[in-house]
Amino acid sequence: MGLVLGLIAKAILPGKQHIPIWLTIICGLIGGLLGNWAAAALGVGETKGIDWIRHALQLIGAVIIVGIGDRLWVGLRGNRQRA
Repeated sequence: MGLVLGLIAKAILPGKQHIPIWLTIICGLIGGLLGNWAAAALGVGETKGIDWIRHALQLIGAVIIVGIGDRLWVGLRGNRQRA
């Protein structure tokens, strides 16, 4: 789940993200959990059929967390190219 959400989030965000794949997965997982929490808070966490709203909230959470993670990564490590 984290890999898929993280990669989709990286594709949605404009520009190039500089975070490594392992951090993308972690950010995707955190974003998914954030989306699940938001869905439960809104009362749409458990529905009959496919939970489209919950999945959309998970993706929104992943986009937010990947964006924050990228900013933090660039801030801490700088915009260095890999050797």
